[in-house]
Amino acid sequence: MIWPQVSIGIAPLLLTIAAFSLPLISLVIKRRLFYHIYALVFTIVALLFAFVNFYLVNYVYGHPLVYLFGGWPGPLGIVYEIDGVSSVLGFLVALDMLLVVIYSWWYMKNEDGVEWYYTLILLIETGMLGIVYTGDIFNLFVMIEVLAISAYGLVAFYRSKREAIEAAIKYSIVGATATTMYFLSVVFIYGTYGTVNMADLALKARPWLTSTLTTAYSFLSNMSGVGYGNVFIASAIALALALWAFTFKSAVFPNHFWLPDAHPEAPTPVSAALSGLVVKMGAYATLRFMYTIFGSNSTLDIGGGMSLRDAILLIILILGAVSAILGALVMIIQDDIKRLLAYSTIAHLGIIFMGLGVGLRGVSTALTSMAIAGVVLHTINHSFGKTLLFMASGLYIKATGTRSINFMKGLGKIMPVTTALVILGLLHLLGVPPLGGFFSKLLIYNALINSGLAIFALILILSTAISILGYMKLIVTLLVPPRPVEFLGKIREETLPVSVLSVLAGLIILVGILSMIGGIDVLEHIASGTTSANGIIDYINAMVQTSMKLIGGG
Repeated sequence: MIWPQVSIGIAPLLLTIAAFSLPLISLVIKRRLFYHIYALVFTIVALLFAFVNFYLVNYVYGHPLVYLFGGWPGPLGIVYEIDGVSSVLGFLVALDMLLVVIYSWWYMKNEDGVEWYYTLILLIETGMLGIVYTGDIFNLFVMIEVLAISAYGLVAFYRSKREAIEAAIKYSIVGATATTMYFLSVVFIYGTYGTVNMADLALKARPWLTSTLTTAYSFLSNMSGVGYGNVFIASAIALALALWAFTFKSAVFPNHFWLPDAHPEAPTPVSAALSGLVVKMGAYATLRFMYTIFGSNSTLDIGGGMSLRDAILLIILILGAVSAILGALVMIIQDDIKRLLAYSTIAHLGIIFMGLGVGLRGVSTALTSMAIAGVVLHTINHSFGKTLLFMASGLYIKATGTRSINFMKGLGKIMPVTTALVILGLLHLLGVPPLGGFFSKLLIYNALINSGLAIFALILILSTAISILGYMKLIVTLLVPPRPVEFLGKIREETLPVSVLSVLAGLIILVGILSMIGGIDVLEHIASGTTSANGIIDYINAMVQTSMKLIGGG
């Protein structure tokens, strides 16, 4: 295997080995410092490989890269395939998880079970990198399960707390139902198309491509199986099952009910990872299904009038809009700081799903690329912003011993640096220019307006306006004169966690600067590789050519 291919598969594999080795190592080495260093080293290595993948895909080769596990050609074996969007999100996952691990050095310093904590943290990162890198819908199921089981365990980490166990049970029972529904979706797709490879499915779902990709079609059709039954009906059922699972993973209405319990009860660095990254995996999977596999001119986008794909995208738009408003409204009445941030996450995932729904028939490729660029940018912005805010909430909670906002009055004057960074993060999520959150919301807003979806653009603005009330409640409470005088002189801002918050604040400012100097154009170009016909052809060809080189056919 040549270097670019190997670099794709190394990070998830190393993280998997590291995660399952740690419990065995802990039988011999009992030092807490070792566990911290162990997790740090492997997350740094994962970040380096994620950066290499991002750089190779976007700046060296300019097309998707493929890794064939076990030396099996495309349709027969597990394939990792990275295009521009997945390379960006993989880099985001690795960077954010590194900051989570560094913050955990401080947060977990007095906690028991650190070795199990890091085992699950490494598995969460394995699952997320596997989700964004995989080119196989069955392997996507496997990685969703890895991610989900790890998340269930971390939500229940404080197993002596009744609320944590209750939240984990609710999360796991409904989560298991969701992943089962996705597995049934995979069964329908495999039975219908005879393959679970995404590139192969993208081709078979677009019969018109057979004349354009004669070599690719003949190769794939010989390698993969033959399906049965009514392709249209089976695809529709499969997509309905899959999207139900993905909306659950993303906590989009009506599948949002688990998140406000699960995220607050987890350890704070886990809350940051869950809200900043984990919920985005459902949105990414939705993007891959609705644009790569069943995109424009596919099996579900045929006939006159509104196609089935259009109807599904419209449902995604509506669910996103309801989530954006609902999350913002319920956020206002929260007194628990972590529940307030959790409902904020529901609102922002609603905005992301509104962006995912733009690609209706008749909407130009340029506008669709703009919307998907907005989705990717808002994923980045929300990840940095929400990670910062959850980590800052951990400092407040450690200082006061409570999650109640009312008992945090005046902490802004006792913890000025932390509070200044919190205000920056809140303004960023609101979309105040020139912070990064402004540009991602603007992209999605412009895409909605120019696509004739003005009502959803107005909902985006309304959700933001309502969110101001919730965010200002927190800001005002922190800045009023100190009421809890017992905290005076007893609270100090520790260097390590504040340094992590400062790095996240710097990233927020950096994203805003890059957005102003051409970064948006770069993202739109990257997004076009997932939304355009030429991008889909490149995605298919990358897998085919890599497989043919393996077997000596190219």
